[in-house]
Amino acid sequence: MSQSWNRVFMSAVAAASVPLLASVIAPVAAAAETGVTTSASSGGTAPLAPDHPAQWALLDQQCSKCHNSVDWAGGVAFDTLDPANIPADAEVWEKAIRKLRGRMMPPPGEPQPDQQTVDAFVSYMEGVLDRAAAENPSPGNVGLHRLNRTEYAREIERLLGLHVDVTTLLPKDVSSDGFDNIAAVLRISPAFVDQYISAARTVSRMAIGRATAKSSSVEYRANGADQFRHIDGLPLGTRGGILVEHYFPADGEYEFDIRDFFFMGAGYVNRVDHPHKVIMTIDDVRVFEETVGGPEDLKAVDQRQAAAADELQARFNDIRVRIKAGMHKVGIAFVQRSLAQSDSPLQPIAVLPEMERFPTIPGVHISGPFNVTGVSETESRRRIFICRPTKPEEELPCARRILGELAQAAFRRPITEADLGAPLSFYKMGREAGDFETGIESGLTAILSSTKFLFRTQPTPLQNVADGAIVPISDLELASRLSFFLWSEGPDRELIELAAAGRLNDPEVLDAQVHRLFTDPRSDSLVTNFAFQWLNVNKIATSQPDPVLYPDFDPDLREGFREEIRLFLDHVLRGNQSVLELLRSDQTFLNERLALHYGVPNVRGAQFRPVRLTDPNRRGLLGKGAILMGTSYGNRTSPVLRGAWILENITGTPPSAPPPGVEQFPESEPGKKPTTVRERLEQHRTQPSCNGCHGVIDPLGFALENFDVVGAWREKDRDAGTPIDSSGQLAGGRHVSGPVQLSEALLARPDQFVQALTEKLMVFALGRALRAQDMPTVRGIVRQAANEDYRFEAIIRGIVRSQAFRSRELSSAPVPESRQAALTGQERSR
Repeated sequence: MSQSWNRVFMSAVAAASVPLLASVIAPVAAAAETGVTTSASSGGTAPLAPDHPAQWALLDQQCSKCHNSVDWAGGVAFDTLDPANIPADAEVWEKAIRKLRGRMMPPPGEPQPDQQTVDAFVSYMEGVLDRAAAENPSPGNVGLHRLNRTEYAREIERLLGLHVDVTTLLPKDVSSDGFDNIAAVLRISPAFVDQYISAARTVSRMAIGRATAKSSSVEYRANGADQFRHIDGLPLGTRGGILVEHYFPADGEYEFDIRDFFFMGAGYVNRVDHPHKVIMTIDDVRVFEETVGGPEDLKAVDQRQAAAADELQARFNDIRVRIKAGMHKVGIAFVQRSLAQSDSPLQPIAVLPEMERFPTIPGVHISGPFNVTGVSETESRRRIFICRPTKPEEELPCARRILGELAQAAFRRPITEADLGAPLSFYKMGREAGDFETGIESGLTAILSSTKFLFRTQPTPLQNVADGAIVPISDLELASRLSFFLWSEGPDRELIELAAAGRLNDPEVLDAQVHRLFTDPRSDSLVTNFAFQWLNVNKIATSQPDPVLYPDFDPDLREGFREEIRLFLDHVLRGNQSVLELLRSDQTFLNERLALHYGVPNVRGAQFRPVRLTDPNRRGLLGKGAILMGTSYGNRTSPVLRGAWILENITGTPPSAPPPGVEQFPESEPGKKPTTVRERLEQHRTQPSCNGCHGVIDPLGFALENFDVVGAWREKDRDAGTPIDSSGQLAGGRHVSGPVQLSEALLARPDQFVQALTEKLMVFALGRALRAQDMPTVRGIVRQAANEDYRFEAIIRGIVRSQAFRSRELSSAPVPESRQAALTGQERSR
């Protein structure tokens, strides 16, 4: 069957591409009949002569020394550009504007124009480009857009109420321009086809379940959280343990093995000198408890060693529990016996973990089912089986109804008879091989393997439309684009019905739907998907602080960093506050572990709660441990990484990649007096070729030097023992010292930060890189949002109203290269 599936899948991919190609090569229709507008060529644009010669003279005074037709510094020669037709070279001028906004040009060390002169020139150039864009719009185009792993998982949950681990089902997505939902890189190759079909089979089988399910086994390992404290989700009064969600395919018995409590080595068995009670729960109901340790067990292992240890372990092996089919929470923990802390922190760390006196639960092994009795009604089965045939002649009509409902939800639009062809064919094949449910499983597999599900939308076929034409996307395409933007999943029934009725393009209806989707809990993806990628929050998952230098760092702190920034971003963004609060808010969210790390008193317990910060250094994003640890190395801070992060994500002026052959960052030499990171960077910056970028990057990072690798505040450098110097001069000439003054400097130009955020959000919304032609739209959104104090919903509304979001340009113009590489290799210093 695998080969037939592959043929069906690849044929569907080819068929999906035909309408788009046809729409591009078809001839032009009359504008009065189609409502299509066509962009004017540059030759038809009236010359836009500079009306401010003094501002134009800035180029001659400050830029032409290097950027000329002889030197071609940076690949730019201003003397080759036509001042009478600025829009013809929009890409060059937008890059120049970005450099000037970030005060990256002229480079540090060269004579600098004053801020008023720069602002006047930037304002003039942006005005010319914005007027030209209004006269000749270019909304761009997004091709076939495959679901990425996050969207696939959320779609399965939307359709079937089933949580799946996509990391085991689908290949890893490639990121571009900072996001993993860029259509240009979300391609399907023949090598991926089998994985998508296999994923569809697995999901279909999980959704329906099988009374004939074969026994299998899965092992879960604890995530390394502190097992001397209570873990959220486990019963109160317990400590440590593990909590997992496991899919049970059928009603029956399942076997649990809780392994490796003890450590046995060099003839000793440890962790049994005190009694410890272990409990196991299924959906918070206790199903097992057993005690280990204490005088009798200690005596046994003392006298019989390995044999006694095996007997102790046997108490926690082969635990049989009868469980109904579906997804269930499995929890295993110790009953809290004492608040006494471990002895381990008294000694550096992870050197002799076998000497720990308190047992932990490293994981659980689950196998089954055994003695199957059937399949219970699960959430996914309730959604699928909307009818039940009672006699053979009712089976096909019922199957048509079931598969029709599933297909309409999966394809995100009303379906046609042709849409049901493949699912019904596979239903019949499955029904011949098994029973009615087997047929439905096969039909569901066909739906989840279809390109109509795997691609967000398939553009409506167009006729008599030429290359370069601008056409509105259909209401159904708009519904999908809107829901994937705000929810990272497909549209719900209300949105599909409005789109099918042709009402979604009505401005009032569209604004109302933007507000409804934004205030829906599913918009949490704007935090965990958009904002986490924008700010590179997931970097903390791979950051590994040196355990000798930072012995107090533990997995609970890592998870605390992530939860703090998630709650903070949710509070500001989904709370529809001004996005400037991201840089200045004095509210954060802490639990006891994180509060102790930050030095915030009077916070007790593992639960996170809102806290008003009295220390201004901790306010906003720049005081968050997730950002500070993610922009450090494991053994030292990195002003370069932190400065580059600010330029890329906060000011929207990313630095250029370092030139080939740049020397590595100098480390302290053994046997010599240690020097601070700042002193080594200043030595590195003595070369003009290095200072051109580092003169902009480093002062931003220096302002955060009081925060160490794990985001703790410090007054002295660890290596040199000298006081931290967090002072510096920014590229615009402003002197700052410390995170408070840095935040003030960034907030002094609020539109700069809002524009950077809007650019990132627009990339995420469109699923493509932005071009020079998109920048006038971005600036217009920022100007409109200023009337509402830069509230997040105002920015979202501006993007959704934009022509780039609601239309497409039938053009074969290449997509610009990603700017993401600009950060790569900023500091070569490991």
